[in-house]
Amino acid sequence: RNIKEASLQVDHLPRKVQEAPADGHIHLQLNSQLFVGGTASRQKGFLGCIRSLQLNGVTLDLEERAKMTPGVKPGCPGHCSSYGNLCHNGGGCIEKYNGYSCDCSRSAYNGPFCKKEVSALLEAGTTVIYNFHESYGIPRNVSSHLSAIYSDLTLSGEKIAFSFRTTHIPSILLYVNSYYQEYMAAVLCSNGSLQIRYKLDNDKEANIFSVDGRRLANGQLHSVKIDREGRDVHVQIDQFQALRFNLSSGTDAEFNGVKSLILGKITGSSGLDKELRKANMWGFIGCLSTVQFNGIAPLKAALHRPSSAPIEVKGHLSKSRCGISGSTGLRTATTTHPLADHTGTIEEGKLLTNAIRSDSAVIGGGIAVAIFVTLCIVAVMGRLLYKHKGTYHTNEMKRAEYTEPADATLTNNSIYQDSLSEDKKEYFI
Repeated sequence: RNIKEASLQVDHLPRKVQEAPADGHIHLQLNSQLFVGGTASRQKGFLGCIRSLQLNGVTLDLEERAKMTPGVKPGCPGHCSSYGNLCHNGGGCIEKYNGYSCDCSRSAYNGPFCKKEVSALLEAGTTVIYNFHESYGIPRNVSSHLSAIYSDLTLSGEKIAFSFRTTHIPSILLYVNSYYQEYMAAVLCSNGSLQIRYKLDNDKEANIFSVDGRRLANGQLHSVKIDREGRDVHVQIDQFQALRFNLSSGTDAEFNGVKSLILGKITGSSGLDKELRKANMWGFIGCLSTVQFNGIAPLKAALHRPSSAPIEVKGHLSKSRCGISGSTGLRTATTTHPLADHTGTIEEGKLLTNAIRSDSAVIGGGIAVAIFVTLCIVAVMGRLLYKHKGTYHTNEMKRAEYTEPADATLTNNSIYQDSLSEDKKEYFI
């Protein structure tokens, strides 16, 4: 309703519109509470289900109010109770009056059902920073000391998930720091294996967990899940069984004063140890996809709103479909470097050249072997058929020598038929 007209629509029936009378009231004087399903006297109230009630564009929380109202039960069954499982990857189901929708704001995925992967290509020197203190409304230009006072984000556990594709090693896949020189890092080592580092005490050495000896910097898409609860750390790569690690007994189990999450090259790396500085020299070069840290999707936020808080993007960040399994969507070459200091530049502009050439060579070799085996089989079969044909002609000639003339054969057959006819008697009753 507005000052000109009022409208009403039920289900999918045509919308009815009634113009306001010229001498009618424009404003309503509503001073009492809002009653839903009845009046204050509670006589002849509504029996049934009411959900998704909106007033002036605001959805009213009927379920919470039902918990404290006698005679009303929360949890009115709706579309989400039947179809809510269609919202994937942490997406939430939202009831609509004639359906439902999936809320993907806390998911690292997009799409109607939160199933569309969100991926990006990072070049040398590209940095994506998610500032936790800005997400809580603390200005960016506040000093580190004041930010540490205002930022009380302390974590007793993390749920981290991401996918990557690269051939560049060593590199840092993900880095989370704090105001108290604490950090967590996922590192791709010089041998291509994954290493998880936790430093939750400023005055102690970091806990280092070497997860897998396989080479993960092979240009293929790999997924990583890291779950920490207190001192227990579980790490899973792809579909393999998750490995369990434990922080050292003297280590604090809380991640204090969490400051920011960084993807790509870490700027201002004065607080990094020697190994991390070497891995950070070139930054991460390759594909990152569906990055999730607790309920935050920093890569998705960087692609959708790169210049607004709490996101900072430095360098070139391009949206891509490189996170799809089997895709070869990397546009930039990712070159392998040993774990040593370098002063040269990185060669870019090719598409996973080494990996693609290696795969092409293997496929070409397999096709050549298959053709050679087929030709050999055809040659052997031809030889056998030729020998069998010669034997057949020889046997035919031998049988012809002992075959009776056709006339004699026919005469013998006629005599035989006459003898049979003489012996044959028929009786009709």
